[in-house]
Amino acid sequence: MGLFTMGYRGQRRKNALQWMITHLAFLLCFLKTYAQIRYSIPEELKQGSIVGNIAQNLGLDVNALVERRFRIVSGSKEQLLQVNQNNGDLYVNKIIDREELCERNSVCVINLKTVVENPLEIHYVAIEILDINDNSPSFPENEKRLEIAELTLPGARFQLDSAHDPDIGVNSIRLYKLHQDNHFELEVRDRGEDNKIPFLVLKKALDRELSTEHKLVLTAIDGGNPQKSGSLNITIVVLDVNDNRPIFNQDIYTVALFENVPFGTVVTKVNATDLDEGPNGEVVYSFGNNIKSKVYELFNLDANTGEITVKGGIDFEERDVYEINVQASDKGQVPMTVDCSVVVKIKDVNDNAPDIEITSLSGVIAEDASVGTVIALISVTDLDSGDNGQVFCTVSESVPFQLKSSFQDNLFSLVTKSRLDRETTSQYNITLIAQDRGQPSLSSEKTIHVSISDVNDNRPVFSQSSYTLYLTENNPPGMAVFSVSASDPDQNENAVVSYYIFKGEGKENSESSYLSINSENGNIYALKSFDFENIKNFQFQVVAKDSGVPSLSSNVTVEVYILDQNDNAPVILSPLSRNGSAEAVEQVPRNVNSGYLVTKVRAYDADIGYNAWLSFSLQQVTDFSLFGLDRFTGQIKTLRLFTETDETEHKLIIVVKDNGNVSLSTTATILITTVEKTETIAVSDIKTSATSQEGNNVTFYLIITLGSVSFLFVISIITLIAMQCCRPQDYLNKKYTRDPNYAEVSGNGTLCHSIQYRAGEKRYMLVGPRMSIGSTIGLGSNGNSLIAPERGAHAPGEVS
Repeated sequence: MGLFTMGYRGQRRKNALQWMITHLAFLLCFLKTYAQIRYSIPEELKQGSIVGNIAQNLGLDVNALVERRFRIVSGSKEQLLQVNQNNGDLYVNKIIDREELCERNSVCVINLKTVVENPLEIHYVAIEILDINDNSPSFPENEKRLEIAELTLPGARFQLDSAHDPDIGVNSIRLYKLHQDNHFELEVRDRGEDNKIPFLVLKKALDRELSTEHKLVLTAIDGGNPQKSGSLNITIVVLDVNDNRPIFNQDIYTVALFENVPFGTVVTKVNATDLDEGPNGEVVYSFGNNIKSKVYELFNLDANTGEITVKGGIDFEERDVYEINVQASDKGQVPMTVDCSVVVKIKDVNDNAPDIEITSLSGVIAEDASVGTVIALISVTDLDSGDNGQVFCTVSESVPFQLKSSFQDNLFSLVTKSRLDRETTSQYNITLIAQDRGQPSLSSEKTIHVSISDVNDNRPVFSQSSYTLYLTENNPPGMAVFSVSASDPDQNENAVVSYYIFKGEGKENSESSYLSINSENGNIYALKSFDFENIKNFQFQVVAKDSGVPSLSSNVTVEVYILDQNDNAPVILSPLSRNGSAEAVEQVPRNVNSGYLVTKVRAYDADIGYNAWLSFSLQQVTDFSLFGLDRFTGQIKTLRLFTETDETEHKLIIVVKDNGNVSLSTTATILITTVEKTETIAVSDIKTSATSQEGNNVTFYLIITLGSVSFLFVISIITLIAMQCCRPQDYLNKKYTRDPNYAEVSGNGTLCHSIQYRAGEKRYMLVGPRMSIGSTIGLGSNGNSLIAPERGAHAPGEVS
């Protein structure tokens, strides 16, 4: 009963544990666990050999392996390993041959995947298969037969077949052994891991008469423990044939050959002799097997004569030395072969022109760049050698650039050698010339294009050094009267010119304030109407300024001459009216003779030149037979004696007219009264007194006038000479179209408005608005004289 109770309780605990495991498995039914273990086993283990306990190594419950369906899942059809579900042991299910499974791979691994369920777990197992020395070395064949001619010189090598061992590492072939023989020895060449090639070397000459064949055994031994080996039986058959080999007369032939030689050129001729007779003594030549393919492309060897000729292009720059291996073989049954070297040294020919490479270039340089500024770095190379490869470099002439050598050979820098001026030359095409020192010399050229960028280094320049403006008075305000222009040889904004009038301080600049200028085109406008009678000339300055930074400017002086217009009518100076009357009264005795000077009309015109030349005419007179008026002097004289029938009063209306294009005039009315002799005395006294007083005044004025005229005459002559040099001729021709021999020089003040001379007749005239001088005034030793105009010419108004 107690045992049953204990069994019952144990069963309950077991059921509870199974219930917990079931629920835990339900919660983790989709959970996959990954782990990996690794075993190493030697190959060739017996079937059933235990590799290891996977369950213990993975921490699995051994008792639940069957229930959880512990198993191996492998993609291989052949199950080399298997697991025991009862205890978790991994065992060998089939004998494993590493060489069959992995051949000669250095690492051989079998990857297994184990699976348990409830919960699902996947584990990876790697089994490394270790190599054991289970294979012996073996040769491709068991017997090897070699035929060697007698008297083959010692040192001859004969390659044998290598043995093969499927094992790897220390278990593979480690050495070869040759059973002792007096004529042969073994030489092994190692060509890498597990690749050893045996050579049979003749160390003593063979003699068929002593032994017709030799039996040798070659043994291959691996490095396993215990060692294993394989053998090859070698039979050496001694042939009684060609026992003398060809001999070259030189071991090394050295030849010098120029590059670029024509095809077919003979390089050299090798010569080998054989002491044998017949076919055994006939020698043929061939290139050695170790010769490079390039030699086959460049050279040809005559098999019978040993003559080497050129069949390809020889280029020193590609290669300067060729070493050709030439073999000489006889025609014996077993040919004997010797070799020699033909060293062909290629001599350079100047066949490569220098190559110019621009490594760095500044295509644009400012014109204010300092001398020595680097423009470009230039590398020059020549593939030739010696003098053929020595290069010197120059630049084209007439450019402000030069080359400077650098610290490295054939490396140059192109620098400026003088100041640049874009306005003179804006772009340079610099030709670089590279020339070697070969004979004949070769050269190459390359052109560099360099543009000069502008800087503001030029001031605007006016088209003239000074300007003269002739402006007619009474001009309309706001009208364009003149234009100046300036140019700037710079570029872009540095060449954009603007204009303005310089207005300084002082009276001399007061008139320029009435002028304005268009800042863009230089057109000058008059803001007011000028009056010749107020101002005759002035000057101002125009400034032209560019838009560069900093800005540059220049100025020019404009001399303005105001030209007279006939805008002033003559003004009557005498005879003057009295008592506010509009008429002047003159008294004349009745007993005067013919030609008596009654009075003289004096007038003034503020204009100058022809506009101030006055003429007098009678517009109205009571008796044309009694009084006459001189057209040019304004003198009124009697033409006859008075008679009894003549009236006592006579009215004369006199017209004073200037000589302008549009003539202006004024009139003077004179009443002439005749008186008897007694009245004449009174009148005469009065007139004499008045005349005396007036004469005294006139004399005083005349002295002042003559002094002033003399001074002004000298000034006028100097001005005349100066204006002949600077005044445009077309203006003079236009001003005096009636007589081209007249010229005018404007004067100052009221005493003199113009000086005129006639060059052909050497006659001069001083003309003034308030005076007329009829007498001749000497000018000097040249015989010229200052005179009044001749009869028939226009005369100005006068003051007596």
